[in-house]
This record gives sequence, C-alpha cells and structure tokens, in this order.
Amino acid sequence: MLITKADFLLKPEITFLNHGSYGATPKKVFDVYQTWQLRLERQPVEFIARAYPNLISQARQSLASYLNTNKDDLVYIQSPTYGVNLVIHSLKLKENDEVLVSNHEYGACLNSWEYYSQKKGYKIIEQEISWPVTSSKQILEDFWQGVNENTKVIFISHICSATALSMPVEAIVKRARAAGIMTFIDGAHAPGQIDLDLANLGADFYVGACHKWLCAPKGSSFLYVRPNMQELIEPLIVSWGWGNHRRMDYGSSMLNNTQYTGTRDFSEYLAVSAAIDFQNENNWPEIRNNCTALLDDTLDRANQLKNISRVYPKNKNLYQQMGLLEINKDINVDEIKEKLYQDYNIEVPVHEWNGHNFIRISIQAYNTQEDCDNFISALAELTN
Repeated sequence: MLITKADFLLKPEITFLNHGSYGATPKKVFDVYQTWQLRLERQPVEFIARAYPNLISQARQSLASYLNTNKDDLVYIQSPTYGVNLVIHSLKLKENDEVLVSNHEYGACLNSWEYYSQKKGYKIIEQEISWPVTSSKQILEDFWQGVNENTKVIFISHICSATALSMPVEAIVKRARAAGIMTFIDGAHAPGQIDLDLANLGADFYVGACHKWLCAPKGSSFLYVRPNMQELIEPLIVSWGWGNHRRMDYGSSMLNNTQYTGTRDFSEYLAVSAAIDFQNENNWPEIRNNCTALLDDTLDRANQLKNISRVYPKNKNLYQQMGLLEINKDINVDEIKEKLYQDYNIEVPVHEWNGHNFIRISIQAYNTQEDCDNFISALAELTN
C-alpha cells in the first residue's frame, strides 16, 4: 500500500519536512486513539478503576514486543523529558561524581541534569565531538576522552535532535559496562526510525518517544529500566502506587511508583499498538529505506546550491531519515525560516548550533519528490 499525506491529518497545503519535532499521526491510528477517549468518557469509573490496569499491561506488552524487551521493564510516560527527570531524580549521585554528556544533547534534557546538579553537587562534563563528523569511530573515540575515574553516568542521544547524528550507542554502552559506568540513552528519535533492540543494546536506562517516528498520538513515550536498576526508581509524583494507602499493585516497585500518577486520559498509550500495527502492515523497513534515499537525493541537490552544503558523508551509520544542510554564516537563519514558511508554505527547522547555521530535513512516508522539489526551489531563491 502506498502511504500518502492523505493518510495523515496534516494540512495538504503545507510542505511538511519537520516530522522530527512532534511527529504526525495517521488517520487510522488517530481513530483508534479517539475510540479509547470515547470509551473513557462514557464510563470513566469502569475505564480507570477497573479496566486500566489490564489495558495498560497489554499496551506495554505490545510495545515491549516491538522493542524486544520484557513488558515489566517498561513504563509509559508523557515525554522523554519526563523520563529523564524521573531517572535523574532517582539516582544517588553526590558531590564530585561526574555525568558525561556530548555537546550534541537536547537542551531540555541538559537543563534537567543541570537543575539537579545544583541540588546534588555532581558535575556535568560536556564532551565535544570534533567537527565535522566523518565516522562512528571518530564519535566514539572523541566521546570516550571525557571518561575518568569519577564518571558515574553516561547520558547520550541515540539520534541527536539538533544535528540529526546517529551516535554509536551500542559501542558506548559496551565500553561503559566494562568500566562499571551506568548508561542512560535518550532515544526520542529512535523508535520507528531504526530497528530498536533494547535487549541487545543493554543500556541501564532508555527513554523513547512513540509520537515521533513511530507515529503514535502526542504524549506517548516510554522509559525502559534494566531489571537490576529498577529498585533505584523513585516516584517523581507520589500517588496511589506507593505507601500505606496504596490501592494499586502492578507487580514491581518501579511500576507501582510510575504507572499511575493521578487521573488523566491514558488513551494515547493504548493507541501505541495501533501505530505499531500500521507500520507492520505497510512494510515500514522498505518505507524507511525509501525515505533515506529521498533524503540523500535532496541533500545532494541542495549541496549544489550557492551558500549551502551537506554536512555528513553518505553513511547510513551517521543518519537515517533526518539530515542536515549548513547555510553560509552570512545568511540570516531566522529570516530564512520565516520566509520558507510564510512565503513558500514549507515547515522545516532552521537553527543555529555551536556557531553553525543548519536546516534539518525530516523525510517520512508521506513526503514526496514534489515536496523536496519545492524545498530545493525555495532554498535556491532565498540563498542565491
């Protein structure tokens, strides 16, 4: 089956090249989401007090099978940033301990580490990855220079938001485990964009978004915790799963502390299985390959324009369905971004990062050659 923009709820008049920011949900999946919402509203007591524990267990099983892990090692959360806060809040870090991050990390997550560092006294070491990036091996060796005897936690993105770079997390996790260092992976952009195997990866903590490349409804994300680390997890919000007045038992202290945080609409979690089914029904590995090919072609064409250059060499280990173009420093990026949207109806992020001006292009199943042609034509006019 050919997937088109008509299968999604996106405005047809917008050339949407920014799937990476918030994702987009297929109509078929959104219908399932709304069906769950209607069921909740028709009998809230039945849904939340009686049905929810079993329903959320089934939803965790569906996601766990997709990620190759155990359902009791996963908990649904509202966003990767929430999961990052939950884990940092739980870790027993102290003064002189070090948390190693790269200089490619997501700002909201860095804010979380910095906030708690002011309370707990640990240090954040932001290791620079030399630029330009040419290989996964280069990233690994650059990053590992930040490790020393005080390093207690490594926090790194699987696929970076600002630079669209795929980090060699498997190799990093392997080295860290041999050195006795905890690993925490920010996988916001990974599920749906790559084949994610949590059992094989072996990270201690992993957060991922379901609403981005998996195309589930907004507000659906997950936290994975290795079994031997689950006793560390403390509630960020204390509710009915903790203490003498506990009303709910989900089978482990981690699930009790995190699975139910108060009355809310859980429908987005229950619709994740529909998003997984949608991708399984439509041969998503082939779609991903086609998206990467279209991205590569678009990057190559843009590379021929004045004041524009592609950033990474063609190497699937370095990027997937998101890619970067660098704009000459003399060009006003805010003006480019505004004109692309206002004058050409093109939604694409244009931003400054570490002294570089980037355009980050996302290619998803609904994007077409025409979308990319429109983008190249507009970029040629705006940067000439």
